[in-house]
Amino acid sequence: MPRYLAELYLPMAAPGDLEKAAARACTAAEEMSRAGSTVHYLRSIFVPEDETWFLLYEAPSAAAVIEAGARAGISIERVADAVVTERKEP
Repeated sequence: MPRYLAELYLPMAAPGDLEKAAARACTAAEEMSRAGSTVHYLRSIFVPEDETWFLLYEAPSAAAVIEAGARAGISIERVADAVVTERKEP
């Protein structure tokens, strides 16, 4: 399944706020999957210096990622195709 990186501006996020928003993102993706549009929230990275939050999803389309964000109350500004490489253990 394709992977997408969602990007948004998250000014002055407190760790608790970020955790709550990530939980909402995960719940919204699970709800969409149960409804038939398979969306998986994989992880996120917050860059405090830039107040930028990146969320990684597996989804059928960028539109599905945007819908998942909207359901979670997250205003995604940009979605791009993502290529993820995993570190292999020696």
